Amino acid sequence: MDINNWWVTAVPIVTAVGLKIIGAIVLYMVGRWLISFAVSLMSRVLTARNFDPTLQRYLANIVGVLLNIVLVVAILGYFGVETTSFAALLAGVGLAIGAAWSGLLGNFAAGAFLIIFRPYKVGDYVVAGGVEGTVTEIGLFNTVITSPDNVVTIVGNGKVSGDTIKNFSAHNYRRVDRTAQLAFGVDPLDAIARLKPLLAGIPNVVTEPAPDVEIIDFNERGTLLAVRPYCHTSHYWQVTFDTNKLIAATFGAAGFPPPFTVERRTLGEDGAPAA
Repeated sequence: MDINNWWVTAVPIVTAVGLKIIGAIVLYMVGRWLISFAVSLMSRVLTARNFDPTLQRYLANIVGVLLNIVLVVAILGYFGVETTSFAALLAGVGLAIGAAWSGLLGNFAAGAFLIIFRPYKVGDYVVAGGVEGTVTEIGLFNTVITSPDNVVTIVGNGKVSGDTIKNFSAHNYRRVDRTAQLAFGVDPLDAIARLKPLLAGIPNVVTEPAPDVEIIDFNERGTLLAVRPYCHTSHYWQVTFDTNKLIAATFGAAGFPPPFTVERRTLGEDGAPAA
């Protein structure tokens, strides 16, 4: 074939293909910018309407994925690819992936229910999926929980939604449960009168409901008191430790003897303790 004729024939084709590629690149860049703008605009609108931050991130992720799929389909259509066939192929691939990744999609569906019903939110102290700690993130598939010893644990949303959830931040306060053991001979009413008014002075203990100090049991060492101040979840450990120190300091200042276990001895035939 004559080179000149080949060149004359090839130039329009190469030019058309080049323009198509340049147009696809421009379309992709513009599309990505529009997607970022749309997601950012949606986030600002939701923020202005005081939507939950977790719900904002969740919706932004979903919208971003859907718009990117639309962008890819639009670029394929620009190149002349039959998008109807592509949509059918995408649906088939989706079914195949769904069968292979049923657990992952189950976590996704569970995450949607967690966002809709909101048994907890970011910042709540919970027990979820067998893990206790503060919720730092609720993602599409997982919930991130930071335990009190500062360990990050990632729990699948499917496990969380299928298990019991305890939310310690749902109410304005929670109860701190401590006990105080008294020795035999110590008047429990005197101990209660000494301890109860001092509990209200512990930092971050709420005044309503008022702290409780009551007799909860009797055992081999004497009388057992229930000591129960109330506080917000974020102050739970501080109030717990301060309550322990207050019990020790109050009973020490009162001169209460330390509790001990009374040994049981077997009596002989004459009624005297056996050797």
